[in-house]
Amino acid sequence: MRRFPTSSEPAPAASHPLLPGQGARRGDWQTVRNLLPYVWHYKWRVLLALACLVTAKVANLGVPVLMKKLVDSMNIAPGDTRALLVVPVGLIVGYGLLRLSGTLFTELREILFSKVTQSAVREIALQVFRHLHGLSLRFHLERQTGGMSRDIERGTRGIQSLISYSLYSILPTLVEMALVMGFFIVRYDIWFAGITAVALAGYIVFTVVVTEWRTHFRRRMNELDSRANQKAIDSLLNFETVKYFGNEEYEARRYDENLRTYRTAAIRSQNSLSFLNFGQQAIIAVGLILILWRATVGVAAGRLTLGDLVLVNTLMIQLYIPLNFLGVIYREIKQATTDMDRMFVLLGTNQEVADAPGAPALRVAGAEVRFRDVGFGYERDRTILDGVDFTIAAGTTTAVVGHSGSGKSTLARLLFRFYDVGAGAILVDGQDIRAVSQDSLRRAIGIVPQDTVLFNDSIYYNIAYGRPEASHDEVIAAARAAQIDTFIRELPQGYDTPVGERGLKLSGGEKQRVAIARTLLKNPPILVFDEATSALDSRTEQAIQAELMRLAQDRTTLLIAHRLSTVVHADQILVMDHGRIVERGTHAELMRAGGRYAEMWEIQARSAREGEADAASGADARAIEVGDETQDA
Repeated sequence: MRRFPTSSEPAPAASHPLLPGQGARRGDWQTVRNLLPYVWHYKWRVLLALACLVTAKVANLGVPVLMKKLVDSMNIAPGDTRALLVVPVGLIVGYGLLRLSGTLFTELREILFSKVTQSAVREIALQVFRHLHGLSLRFHLERQTGGMSRDIERGTRGIQSLISYSLYSILPTLVEMALVMGFFIVRYDIWFAGITAVALAGYIVFTVVVTEWRTHFRRRMNELDSRANQKAIDSLLNFETVKYFGNEEYEARRYDENLRTYRTAAIRSQNSLSFLNFGQQAIIAVGLILILWRATVGVAAGRLTLGDLVLVNTLMIQLYIPLNFLGVIYREIKQATTDMDRMFVLLGTNQEVADAPGAPALRVAGAEVRFRDVGFGYERDRTILDGVDFTIAAGTTTAVVGHSGSGKSTLARLLFRFYDVGAGAILVDGQDIRAVSQDSLRRAIGIVPQDTVLFNDSIYYNIAYGRPEASHDEVIAAARAAQIDTFIRELPQGYDTPVGERGLKLSGGEKQRVAIARTLLKNPPILVFDEATSALDSRTEQAIQAELMRLAQDRTTLLIAHRLSTVVHADQILVMDHGRIVERGTHAELMRAGGRYAEMWEIQARSAREGEADAASGADARAIEVGDETQDA
């Protein structure tokens, strides 16, 4: 099997946050404690639901007791019609009413608690979603989308499972056990309570021990399931790359490796489940035999009636029916806490870039941007920016150029505060961006990136994303200003045309115009163009560049570029090399200085001339070929 090298963006010097699936798993009780505040928010509903639970179980206990009285009352002398009408009929009616009341309070409990369950799921899912958007760029660059989405999905489902099984199965069973044990102690001799207690204790201990033993099989299955899902989603997201290199079979083999390992873990889990089920049924059978034997001896000795035998048998069956599912329920609860734990670990991931307590909103007057002696490194032993110091005056354009890896794009990421600077400060109108809220900072900045990634939605949605509250007319006006309105209206579905995954249904130039339109709609005082035209052909680049220049008028603009022809109009040009500013000035000043900028300009100009010459030679060759073909004809 071929091996492929992997690459990833270097991580900042700060410690890495805990990613899903990493780190030691916390205890189940800690996971439950994390959930309790969301449930206890509706404490009155919880208390009423618990009251309904106890009432329902008391009614269930009364059903076999009434059945005993009914059986014993059937000892009626022949011909005693009055007794037959009064005693058994009254007991039968009471029996039916008790059964109905048990069902009534059970359903009331579910009605009361349904809002608690769904509200807890909603609040936690929303909190996780917001927390993920609050994490640093580094976390999202390192994340595995497939596995993380599966963790969130299983975590929210685990909340419903835990609440459902604990309230609707475990708690009712515990209440019923306490009631039955108390009834046996009060009504019969200690042997009934002793046999029941030993059988229940043995059943519970066996279930817990075996389930704990087999939990790691299920946890392993989860990990392998997430890993297989990660591989599959990553492969499908890179569908074109897979096709380019003809690696369909390689991807299938890689996916199948995870599936085979998952199959092995699933088989072990199923075998251990069969052992658990058999052991549980053996304990139940022994306990039932012993207690029925004790009741039978009592009936034979005259201490108990036939009604007592029926009562004991009914109580034990009524108690053991939910116990039959205790193993499944306990396993599901363990699985639910495991799934929830992964989600709570994700929720507890360190928010590397966080607002200071009570951080005020950014106040923008002229939108002057100042990088003051900024130092930064993605890793402790690798410096990306070293003493970068410059000012973008309000309403002016500053261009940053340099070779790849010189730190140009890092400036934009620091300005957006995707990372915090390691040294120095970034100021907007004299305010340190670390001291203001991130939301207000990012509202003041618009960006047209090199690689425009669009949502898998309509063109209208992607333009309106610049300012979701904008009116329909404002969205159309932004599209017209970006000169994409005509193109959109020629499409069969117009503005409702879906753009596909990451906008792949649109060309590079069309995506750039959508990016310009949504930035125009946002109407920010500060603009960042991060290599916005470097991936376009020359003709499209010229058209887009003209639109960008119009967009930048009277705005504070940071222009990051590789092609020097796109920055000649800038009020200030900074030349970066190895994280430092080595030259600064206008285009004319830098050309006169004859330094690094002039050298780069000459290299790019020479490459452009050679490209034009090659194109001309190709055109001449094609003309000769056409002439020869005409002559032959």
